[in-house]
Formats: sequence, C-alpha cells, structure tokens
Amino acid sequence: QVQLVESGGGLVQTGGSLRLSCAASGRTFSSYAMGWFRQAPGKEREFVAAISWSGGSTYYTHSVKGRFTISRDNAKNTVYLQMNSLKPEDTAVYYCAAERTWELLLSGRSDYWGQGTQVTVSS
Repeated sequence: QVQLVESGGGLVQTGGSLRLSCAASGRTFSSYAMGWFRQAPGKEREFVAAISWSGGSTYYTHSVKGRFTISRDNAKNTVYLQMNSLKPEDTAVYYCAAERTWELLLSGRSDYWGQGTQVTVSS
C-alpha cells in the first residue's frame, strides 16, 4: 500500500512559479514510477509529467515542456513538480500517482492516487 499526500498548491499570477510536493508512505517508494496529473473544471484528468523509479527517466506532456520539472528524492519518499512560467490554462487540481508499470502510469491507470492540490493562475 502506498499513501500519497500532495502539498504546495496555491494562487499565483501569470508568469509565477510554484513547487508541488507529494509525500509517500511505505518502504517501497523507490520501486514506483511517479507521475503528476491535473484536472481542470469541466475537463478530463490529463497527464502532466512522470519520472522513473530511479529518476533517470522523465516524460512530459507537450504543453509543459521547458516550464515544468519533475524530480524525486527517494530518501525522503517525495516527488516534486517545479512549475515555472505559469499560465492561466495551468489552473487545475494537481494529483500525484504511483505505479510500478511505466505504461500504466502514463495512461492514468495507476493503483495509487493522492487527494489533489489546487493550483490557480490568475491573469
């Protein structure tokens, strides 16, 4: 079992930055690939970024490449999402997810999800 708790969301102006954190419980955190997803009002949940168990591989959706950076600290059981140059269209509830299988993570079929943290970007 893995429990995930996100933090770091808030209200920021266009062009600003936020860093989201996702703290995981359990001794096997380092064996899971981790991802960030988001869901805007009235829209489906979408993939944002993912990182392999070792941190050696990362993957981003096109709209955040060059602005967002995913990273992890396995000693702290935490994954991060550094978000720079934020835009109003980044406004959403952001969720982290844990999954052993890379393909399942990217497709949103993870076993474990956090409760989400709200990010609001004002224009």
